[in-house]
Amino acid sequence: MPADIVIHNGALITFDPDQPDASALAITGNKITAVGSDAQIIDKIGPDTKVIDAQSGTVLPGFIDSHVHLFGGSVELEYLNLYGIAGLEEMRRVILPYAEANPDDRMLFCVMADYGILGTGKTLTRHDLDAILPDRPLAMFAPDHHTVWANTAALEAAGLLQGGEVDAGSEIVMGDDGLASGELLEPGAYSPILSLTRYGGRDMLGLTAGRDPEPPATPAERKMDKDVIAGGLAHCAAQGITGLHLMDGNRYQLELLSELEAEGRLLCRCHVPFHLKGTDPVERLTHEAPTLREDFQGDKVRCSHVKMFIDGVIESGTALMLQPYPGEMGKNGNCGDEVFSQEHFVAACVEADRLGFQIAVHAIGDAAVRRTIDAYEAAQKANGKRDSRHRIEHIEVIHPDDIPRLADLDIVASLQPGHAPRGHIFPPAGVGSYIHPQQIAGAYAWQTIRESGAKVIFSTDWPVIPVDVMATIKAAVAPLNLGNDWPDQAQKLRDTLASYTLDNAWAEFAEKRRGRLKIGMDADIAVLSHDLTQRPAEALIDVNAIVTVMDGQITFRREQ
Repeated sequence: MPADIVIHNGALITFDPDQPDASALAITGNKITAVGSDAQIIDKIGPDTKVIDAQSGTVLPGFIDSHVHLFGGSVELEYLNLYGIAGLEEMRRVILPYAEANPDDRMLFCVMADYGILGTGKTLTRHDLDAILPDRPLAMFAPDHHTVWANTAALEAAGLLQGGEVDAGSEIVMGDDGLASGELLEPGAYSPILSLTRYGGRDMLGLTAGRDPEPPATPAERKMDKDVIAGGLAHCAAQGITGLHLMDGNRYQLELLSELEAEGRLLCRCHVPFHLKGTDPVERLTHEAPTLREDFQGDKVRCSHVKMFIDGVIESGTALMLQPYPGEMGKNGNCGDEVFSQEHFVAACVEADRLGFQIAVHAIGDAAVRRTIDAYEAAQKANGKRDSRHRIEHIEVIHPDDIPRLADLDIVASLQPGHAPRGHIFPPAGVGSYIHPQQIAGAYAWQTIRESGAKVIFSTDWPVIPVDVMATIKAAVAPLNLGNDWPDQAQKLRDTLASYTLDNAWAEFAEKRRGRLKIGMDADIAVLSHDLTQRPAEALIDVNAIVTVMDGQITFRREQ
C-alpha cells in the first residue's frame, strides 16, 4: 500500500534504540508505517504520495515546547518589541512611529523591555514614559512578564495612580510623591493595565486569574482571539514544533483551541492546565478542576495538569530566596514575595495529587524550589507514591542539598536554557548581581541536575523568550563562559534534542505514542535544513525547519 508521505535523504535521529539511525520514513494516515534506508522506503511511493527530500538535513520527532503561554505569545507577535533597545532616546525613536501607526489602540503596549533599559541600577518610572508619550496611555512588559511599567495616563486609566489593594506577592510601587511610580510587580498589580490592551487582557487571563473573561467575550472578540491564536500556532509550526504545554489556562482558551481543531486550524497539540492562584481556596481545585479535565480529553486539546506560582522572579526581587538578596534589593531582609503560604500550598498540592493531576509549579528562587519539593514529598506521604511526573518550572536557583531530592522524588526539572545569563539572549551580567556567590553553584545548574538522575525537559516559556527552537538548543549546548566562578553546565547535543522531543513526550504521558521515529508512532515530525550533528555549535542558530508534520498532516513547509 503506497504511503501518504515519504521523507527520504535525511539524517534521521529516531530515538529508537532498536534502529537509532536511518535515512527515510513513510507515513500512512497519522502514523509512521516504515523507517529505514532510502532503498527500503522507495517502494512505499505511489502516484499520490507526497515526497519530501530532506536534503541530508536532520529528521527527528517534532519538537514539543513544554512551557509556553500560547495566547499571550500569539498576541505579542503584534506588539512593539523592545528587545535590544536601550535608553530613552532609543525608546522614543521606536515608540513614536508605533504610536502613529496604531491610532485606534486605547493604550500602546510594548513587550520585551529589559529591566536595565535605562542602565544598571535605574528603574523605569511613569515620568520617564511621560517624557516619551505624555498624553496617551503607554505601558510595557518586562521579558519575564512579572513587571509592567506604565506612564501616568495609563495608570490613571487603569485606576492605579493612587495605589490600591493587591494580591499577596504583588505590589504597586509607590513614589515619594505618594502616587504610583509606574512600576507594577506581578499580576495582582498590573492586571488592570492589561485590560486596556488591544485584546482587553483576555490573552493573559489564564495567567493572571485562571478564570474566563467577565463579561464573556463577544462573538467579534472570540473570532479575533481565535484568529490571533491560529497565527501563533502557525508561528510555532514554522519552528518544527508539533506540541505545546501551556502554562496558563482557563475554559475559554480550551474552547478556542477546540474550535480551531474543528476548523482544521490547530497546528500543534495543546495541553492546557487548570490554573490555581495563591488567592484561590483549595476547594476550587476540588469543585472545578475535575470537570474541566473531563470536558477536554481530546487527542490534540487536553486538560491534564494543574499550574501554580509559588514565587516571582529574581530581577524584581520577588523570587523566594533562602537568604536576603545582596545589596539594595535585600534591604530590610527582603527574601522575595510569598505567593502562597506554605500551608496553603502544601494543601493544594496534596489535593491536586489526590485528584490524579500532574502538577507544574513556577519556582525560581532556592527557597521556592525547596518549598515545592517539600510539598510534592507531602503529597506522596498523604496519597501514596504514583507515576505523577510532577514538575518544577524554571529552577533558576536551587540549594545543592536539594538537587538529589529531585530524582529521589521523581520530580521533573522543567528548564529553559535561554533564560540563563549564559544563554545568549539576556544580558550575561544581570542575574549575577542579584544572587550571592555561594548560590552560583546551584544557579541554572542544568548539567548538575541531569547528572543527579532527575528527568530534564527543555522549553522556552514563550513569550518570555522567542519560541524559536534553535536559540534554545544553542543556549544549552554552547552556553557563554561566565568565568571560573560559574560551573560549566553545557549540554550534549543528543541530550538536548531528547529533552526537547522524547522526554517532553514522556512528560505529557505520551511516550508510547510520540517522541520516537518508530513504526506505529504518531506522525509528528520535524525536518531541518541541516544535519545538526555536523553543524558547529555557533552556527546552530542558522538551522531552520523546512517541513513540519503533525498527526500526519503537513503543518508547515518552507518555500524554497
